[in-house]
Amino acid sequence: MAEQQSTTAPAAIPEGYMRNPAGHLVPRDQVRQQDLLRDAVASKLAADAIEINRLLREFKALALGDIADLVKISAEKYKVSLGGEKGNVTVATFDGRYKIIRAHAERIVFTEEIEAARALVTACIVRWSEGANANIRALVDRAFRTDSKGQIKMSAVLELLRLEIDDEEWKNAMEAIRDSIQSTGTAVYVRVYERVEGTDQYRPISLDLATA
Repeated sequence: MAEQQSTTAPAAIPEGYMRNPAGHLVPRDQVRQQDLLRDAVASKLAADAIEINRLLREFKALALGDIADLVKISAEKYKVSLGGEKGNVTVATFDGRYKIIRAHAERIVFTEEIEAARALVTACIVRWSEGANANIRALVDRAFRTDSKGQIKMSAVLELLRLEIDDEEWKNAMEAIRDSIQSTGTAVYVRVYERVEGTDQYRPISLDLATA
């Protein structure tokens, strides 16, 4: 018999009180007006964001389901598949105004071997010293720079693999980078585009707050 997981609901807040970040109850009439106003704005925006997030998840599920149905119908009726090897599919309106793309992308991370690659690349830069191209030095510095979470940016490191440098230590470093790349699965995306009037170019319809 499966063990039941117990969940503890947050304690109800008595009328006339508010809970502060430390979890203590504070009489509402003792809270500053500015704090009450800030709380109201933040609460409303958070509730709106949660609702938008729910709608986006529902839209993605609906879009993926509709595209999957279209692929299935095509395969059954015409004996062809709209999807490529990785299941990428583009569907468009009859007039070409809108197109929706279902795309699969591999999730990759770096293993501990990236540290060996970093050491080898650093050794190359030190050995080349003043003879190193300033652009290459800047590219290397940027590649291994970590973000606020201490993570190395994948695309910046992969740019190093495009450099053609005839140096054994550099080649060893690039091999270490390749060995450090590990797939952790596949992510599926839904992207919607609208054609720019009078052209054959498309612009994305943003579903991202940062670019909306």
